[in-house]
Amino acid sequence: MNHWYMLTLVGKDRPGIVAKVTAALYDGGCNLGEASMMRLGGNFTIMLMVDFERSSKALTDLISPVAESLDLHLHLDRIEGKLHQHVEPDVRITVYGADRAGIVAKVTAALAEAGLNITDLESMVGGSEDKPIYVMQIEGTAAEGIESLQAAVDVIRKDGVEAHLEPIETMIG
Repeated sequence: MNHWYMLTLVGKDRPGIVAKVTAALYDGGCNLGEASMMRLGGNFTIMLMVDFERSSKALTDLISPVAESLDLHLHLDRIEGKLHQHVEPDVRITVYGADRAGIVAKVTAALAEAGLNITDLESMVGGSEDKPIYVMQIEGTAAEGIESLQAAVDVIRKDGVEAHLEPIETMIG
């Protein structure tokens, strides 16, 4: 096969989304690669690598009836598969502070400037409606070293945001 697509589906969270989408893909002759599926603020999102020997139109035609029945927005891109070429993160940064506009942009800009290649970022809003707290868990590779990232974390803290950096020890084998 080796005709890879990135299928993205987004819609209101409800039971059965993953089961119905993956069953349609399986029944249509697709092979699945890596995936990220999660609930975000009452919505459910799927990013799924799909190996399908036919055209993007044929894949869209295959999955559209299921997407429409679940009221999901569908997006499809042709991609390179590149399975088994994982970048292992070597640092984790936890950030939390009062929720305010620009917190993600400022934090990630400071970390990027210090050489962080983000491999995973998850965030949530906690606290209460009166006092919301924004929390980020960021993993990545420290291209310029831990010291450079620690300096960036120290600058982030001066902006009234709590931030902690820890190395990730990965044992392979």
